[in-house]
Amino acid sequence: MASSEHGLILDLTTVLGTSALGGYIANRCRQPVLLGYLASGFLVGPFGLQLLNDLPRIKALASMGVAFLLFALGVEFSIAELKRVQDIAIKGSLLQIGLTTILVACLTIFFGWVKGIPQGIFLGTVLSLSSTAVVLKTLTEKGEINTLHGQLMLAILIAQDLALGVMLALLPALQQPENFLPVLFSALMKVAIFVLVAFAVGKWVVPVLIRHIAATESTELFILSVIALCLGVALVTAALGLSVEMGAFVAGLMISEVEHSDHALAKILPLRDTFACLFFASIGMLIDPNILGANLFLILELVAVVMVGKALIVLAIILIFGYSPKTAIITSFGINQIGEFSFVLALAGLRQDLISQQTYLLLLGTTAITLVLTPIGMNLSPKIVDYLLQAPFFAKWMQKFSEPKLLSVPEHISGHVVVAGYGRVGQVIVNILITQGYPVVVIENSEAGIQRLRMQKIPYIFGDADSELVLEKSHLNTAKALAIALPDPASTRILLSHALKIAPNLDVIARSHYDQEIDLLTQMGAKEVVQPEFEAALELGTHLLTTLGEPETHIHQIIDTIRIGKYRSVRSSMGN
Repeated sequence: MASSEHGLILDLTTVLGTSALGGYIANRCRQPVLLGYLASGFLVGPFGLQLLNDLPRIKALASMGVAFLLFALGVEFSIAELKRVQDIAIKGSLLQIGLTTILVACLTIFFGWVKGIPQGIFLGTVLSLSSTAVVLKTLTEKGEINTLHGQLMLAILIAQDLALGVMLALLPALQQPENFLPVLFSALMKVAIFVLVAFAVGKWVVPVLIRHIAATESTELFILSVIALCLGVALVTAALGLSVEMGAFVAGLMISEVEHSDHALAKILPLRDTFACLFFASIGMLIDPNILGANLFLILELVAVVMVGKALIVLAIILIFGYSPKTAIITSFGINQIGEFSFVLALAGLRQDLISQQTYLLLLGTTAITLVLTPIGMNLSPKIVDYLLQAPFFAKWMQKFSEPKLLSVPEHISGHVVVAGYGRVGQVIVNILITQGYPVVVIENSEAGIQRLRMQKIPYIFGDADSELVLEKSHLNTAKALAIALPDPASTRILLSHALKIAPNLDVIARSHYDQEIDLLTQMGAKEVVQPEFEAALELGTHLLTTLGEPETHIHQIIDTIRIGKYRSVRSSMGN
């Protein structure tokens, strides 16, 4: 018995240790860490160095990782977040999932890659999901979370993640194609009853229970209760013939409405990350290099079909919803991969014989390659848009879509300030100007922002600020100044270039996203370039120097010198 226990500890240490190393190497290579976990699992697994003795127990622990992944997703889910872009999130993502599923099902059945319609539909649902983790990480690194394309990507990704719960619930119906409709109806009824009961328990029982447990101020008791709830609800769904994963997700939703949800999430995240690492490593253990090597060209073909096919579907949907071709192209490059939750769905399908072991391994290889290519594609997409703009046919087509969608600007306005972007920074600028009685015209490309402007009766143009056609409608040649508050660095540079073509002597103030941009935007003609992080540091420094008793005139002299020097003195001290 003792040796068996020691064997499990040794196996866990081996998996977690190699996963930490693999994740670190992947991170340093600017790749998703889960690729490092997959590689580590392969390395120590039965097709690699065969270092593990108790594979079934490792896989049992890995299944807990899936439960915690879905539980955390449920806790993090925000209805308010989805409401901001609900139109594209709900209708757009349903279109994307539906079209991808239909396209994949038709192709796989036509080429004889699957045995029947249920397997084709299942493969379509697997390929319809994209990677929230990789896209979110890339957007964060690029500082594009709050851009329009960033918000659209996240809206569709959130809806996809939510659809996973429904997909898992409907798997039993795909297992019995001869009784598809009765089984589907039975599964939907089970899901509906379960969700209604879970909603009632989550509304009236869980909050009271969590409140009493939190009142004990015992961290251990709180963690134990949250874990018990997660795994308990997951076991209930398993007993009902639904998936464990769906139960964990619903348990997370039950917690999400409780006032202690943030505390619960903070406690569960370390467990989620540890067990999720085991889950991805356990998937890596299934990788058979002989099958992957023998089917390398097929995998590369699948990668091309998936990434191009999904990109075209997303491109069409974004254009249908009235967004510009530029936004549509960048968004389509962002969510054309296969996601980490596809692993969850594919593994469930493998267990229920909806796909073969070989198909599962092909999916594994295809998914891994699409995840590697995603950050590259997202970085290249703005350059691809710029290149397409040089092509005469595409430029003419782009021009059709670049017309402003809505206008609310006085015909003979002059001496006004044009503000490009109505996010957090833009709103503050507009508020300051209006309070002081200055006329303002705002250029904004999000419907939520336009609604706020309409309610406040502020003159606006609905369109992309970096479009020359939109800029012309803002009466830029009679404006006193232009304030660029866009969250996208590429759009900021294009807008500055176009603005100075129309009005060469215009006073332009721009927001810089990176340190390197400060000099670039200044050389392009911006009169003032502001870096938000440096400005925050200067304000903190001002307060500290005042507290330390420095004379006010001396403090202003120090801060002004830093600003006049374009932050060069502080940039050099930070190693830039």
